Amino acid sequence: MIEVLVVDDDTRVARVNAAYVEKVPGFHVAGEAHSAAEALRRVAELPQLDLVLMDHYLPDETGLAVVKEMRRRGHQTDVIMVTAARDVSTVQAAMRYGALQYLVKPFAFAGLRTKLEAYAELRRTLDGGGEAEQAEVDRIFGALSAPSEPDLPKGHSPTTAELVRRSLMNAEGPLSAQEIAERTGVSRQTAQRYLKLLERTGRARLTLKYGDAGRPEHRYVWATRA
Repeated sequence: MIEVLVVDDDTRVARVNAAYVEKVPGFHVAGEAHSAAEALRRVAELPQLDLVLMDHYLPDETGLAVVKEMRRRGHQTDVIMVTAARDVSTVQAAMRYGALQYLVKPFAFAGLRTKLEAYAELRRTLDGGGEAEQAEVDRIFGALSAPSEPDLPKGHSPTTAELVRRSLMNAEGPLSAQEIAERTGVSRQTAQRYLKLLERTGRARLTLKYGDAGRPEHRYVWATRA
């Protein structure tokens, strides 16, 4: 599990963001903080912490000041800025202090989920260790450049899209449209339509399973597991 600290001065927003984090497979909220001082204290108290979702506008200091102090104290915990601050100077400073991502408020669950999934993919890539050729270096640097959640075409339901997406993401291996239909309760044709959408947007990959006779069966796997 990837342990996350959610930092936001608004307790209600912090709860919402924490709930979002808990909905993404592989992530767990280790705690919340609502000020710069509390954030620094929680970082020190949570030795297994992997990631901080950092607001910029805190009552006693800025989020960037917290990140800077974390680095000064030797805390190398990864940081994703989650803030309403849109000025380029703040974004540039966040990059210089080592923030891996920058998510501008307000955002929907899909926006945060995309950032977290990209971060998880980066972690998987780096966990391999060893040396990296140029192609591998490019893949590491590109891991956090996941595309934003695409708008659904007309006639597609966000609820059904989420059901299909989560079923595919939580699967241990490739699934067919029929298997997705059985897991989600939608028709095979509907499952096929949403799987093709995920494939077109790069979030799923198509694989072929060859049997003894007839055409190969189309099966789909979540892109980060292919």
